[in-house]
Amino acid sequence: MNAVRRGLGNGVVQALLVVVGLVWLTPLAGLFLSSLRSAEDTATGGWWTVFTSPGQLSFDNYSALLGNAGISQAFWNTVLISVPATVLVVVLAALAGYAFAWLDFPGREAIFLVVVALLVVPVQIGLLPVAKLFGQLGLFGTIPGVVLFHVAYGLPFAVFLLRNYFAEMPKEMLEAARMDGGSEWRIFTRLVLPVGRPAIASLAIFQFLWVWNDMLVALLFADSASQPLTVELQSQIRQFGSNIDVLAPGAFVSLVVPVVVFFAFQRHFVQGMMAGSVK
Repeated sequence: MNAVRRGLGNGVVQALLVVVGLVWLTPLAGLFLSSLRSAEDTATGGWWTVFTSPGQLSFDNYSALLGNAGISQAFWNTVLISVPATVLVVVLAALAGYAFAWLDFPGREAIFLVVVALLVVPVQIGLLPVAKLFGQLGLFGTIPGVVLFHVAYGLPFAVFLLRNYFAEMPKEMLEAARMDGGSEWRIFTRLVLPVGRPAIASLAIFQFLWVWNDMLVALLFADSASQPLTVELQSQIRQFGSNIDVLAPGAFVSLVVPVVVFFAFQRHFVQGMMAGSVK
């Protein structure tokens, strides 16, 4: 009887999770179907009408999207911003996290407390001062400027996460590696990084999703030639509100990339966030 109850309980939970997943994916499916319909079809009915009139579906909108110079350039700008900002944060945070966890140097605890304190500083506070500084340095309105801002504001959380994860590694394991003659760099690259892969993967996903979906920082720090996809879509909505045949596929492309990345590495994301939490 208990086994039957447990089986029924698991079945109910699984059914509930399936329903929640379908509800969560419905807007994405609706956006995809809308991106395959013409502007005339969209004006006359909702996306669900494709189930009764499948002839509405066409990839002409994506052909128009590829021919839209503004959105195509904005997509590559988004890639040029998101990838370097993610790689730099992961590399710098991994190095700093290992140093704070296992290396003895003067002021280690005090510096780490400063890093933790930076977690509570809102991004909005630094927008105008950093914009003025970037203007003096010639970085304002450029892709490197946007990348640098994301790296600077992504590092405190990244260092905090990886330091907590690395600090949970067995001390005996690192001491044994040192006794075998391993240098700190060799221990870091051959031992710490492979063991810390779940936390590093979760950090990379988190940082990538944040930068890819960002609009606030890009609105201020990117000019028309370096603005990412989120800003370009918002600009086209404001200028050409009825240009749905281009906006819908553009919005779907902007949305589907982070969704694919998250689902591809969600196992590492969950493991890393759980392991990097405070004891």
